[in-house]
Amino acid sequence: MSWSGNVLRVNLTKGTCTSEPLNMEWAREYIGQRGLATRYFVEEVDPKVDPLAPENHLIFATGPLTGTMASTGGRYSVITKGPLTGAIACSNSGGFLGAELRSAGWDMVILEGKSVKPVYLNIENDKAELLAADEIWGKSVWETDEILHKKHQDPQLRIAACGRAAETGCLYAAIVNDLHRAAGRSGVGAVMASKNLKALAVRGTKGVGNIKDPARFMQTTAEQKKVLADHAVTGEGLPTFGTQVLMNVINESGALPTRNMRESQFDGAHNISAEQMAEPRKSDGKPNLTRNAACFACTIACGRISTIDKGHFTVENKPQYWGNSGGLEYEAAWALGADTGVDDLDALTYANFICNEDGFDPITFGATVAAAMELFEIGAITTEHTGGVELKFGAAAALTWAAEKVATGEGFGADLALGSKRLCEKYGHPELSMTVKGQEFPAYDPRGIQGMGLAYATSNRGACHLRGYTVASEILGIPEKTDPLETDGKAGLVKAFQDVTAAWDSTGLCLFTSFAWTLDNVAPQLDAACEGEWTSDRLLEAGERIWNLERDFNAKAGFTAADDTLPPRLLEERAKTGPAEGKVAGLAEMLPEYYQERGWTADGQITDETRSRLGLPA
Repeated sequence: MSWSGNVLRVNLTKGTCTSEPLNMEWAREYIGQRGLATRYFVEEVDPKVDPLAPENHLIFATGPLTGTMASTGGRYSVITKGPLTGAIACSNSGGFLGAELRSAGWDMVILEGKSVKPVYLNIENDKAELLAADEIWGKSVWETDEILHKKHQDPQLRIAACGRAAETGCLYAAIVNDLHRAAGRSGVGAVMASKNLKALAVRGTKGVGNIKDPARFMQTTAEQKKVLADHAVTGEGLPTFGTQVLMNVINESGALPTRNMRESQFDGAHNISAEQMAEPRKSDGKPNLTRNAACFACTIACGRISTIDKGHFTVENKPQYWGNSGGLEYEAAWALGADTGVDDLDALTYANFICNEDGFDPITFGATVAAAMELFEIGAITTEHTGGVELKFGAAAALTWAAEKVATGEGFGADLALGSKRLCEKYGHPELSMTVKGQEFPAYDPRGIQGMGLAYATSNRGACHLRGYTVASEILGIPEKTDPLETDGKAGLVKAFQDVTAAWDSTGLCLFTSFAWTLDNVAPQLDAACEGEWTSDRLLEAGERIWNLERDFNAKAGFTAADDTLPPRLLEERAKTGPAEGKVAGLAEMLPEYYQERGWTADGQITDETRSRLGLPA
């Protein structure tokens, strides 16, 4: 069966923790994790709810392969209505917490209401209770982790927490587990803090023992692990360089957004690349990169562990940052680096450490700082606002100062904590916010990778690369090569990537396996583990159902086709250099065809025929 069959429902207002059976009809239609939790969410939450109101729910959800021996089967997701966007939010995280939750016997934890006082949820197999969080409220994620491990005297305890940024109202606050893995985007941490919930502490010793066909599952997972090991990306590139392998590749493709997306190439890209992370520093002869790291059951190990030169201006008096911690991944390195014009690798690493320790999304943070730097450049923001700090492009000290201020919500940090959309509106230049549905762009310029422009514009959670990663096809040639500068055929490509990703995110597997696998590799593993017959076609249909369910929630929340757009800069200002020179994002050519591919109306509404075919709720 694979699913545990148990849901833990926590009413924070009443202080109760109760068990209920998993809705297996929904599990068969929506798989698990992203899909299944979204089905629960749309059933129980008014789409018009204020994201920070007690009526909003926060759901921690695993997939049916989470906690199993399937490679990368350690994922979990957090589903809610995001305060940064007002749209459906689903943030995916790795590490070990998801597997621990499955080993404790739970598929999902639904958190509703708001506690009168700060609490944390302690789960030990079947036992779940809300405990006072007085000693950890106001603490960073790292401090919270240390305090709870000491309190419970169990080194195997897995902890997910929100940091000080969430408590002080940062709208892109994350939920961080295992110190440096995060459900990072859309502000799920802010929702957690709004409920006076500081952390989940989970210990499970049951394991996942209800595999449908154990012998076949062992055989097929072993076969698929070999596919990963033999592939150039998952067997060599990601273990060696991590996602940072992309920095120079995307820069050379002319699609690296630079200085608030005014440019599409960064002359300092090599200085913040994976290759540079592995090079010894001139100052102390040691590299930024210490080693790679893996999440639960992962055979890829793309994670980075880094250290910073103790004498660097950012850390000389801050010993908590001298040791090994989660290093830069591509999206963070881009946002903190190219987008702000900063090419100081140690400064970027330090800012990323702060994002981990105090729990906020480095993509939105870096992009918001970039917008603030442009506002400073045109005089809309001055040193009177920043307390004397000059927010200039390329200023490493200004970047690290901004990270410290967002962590505590002090001074101008409170403005930066709003995200770039609200920041730019406040200072009179909304056009300088590089967002879709209020969420900042990740590290791919849609003028240089046209499919990503359509993927950003139509993403249900706002601009996101992990909702339809056409970079795989347009740049890397996976599963087949398409021209990144052409718009023809991109509507079908984007739809396919979006549907596949929705299914993948619902299984409990990491999306990075899709560099080597297709659904034909996933389906046999799911079929051996779970009741019923699971095929690639069934998974693809489930992915389409999930995508449309999210779209339907957003429509009921007030989003329309007018929100399926890109900032004027990307639609009107042509790329200045590189292969995409002279190009703008061709959204107008792609969007009508995309709606047609989706089976929606010309104004982006789900038709009755599509709703009926997919069995969507009314």
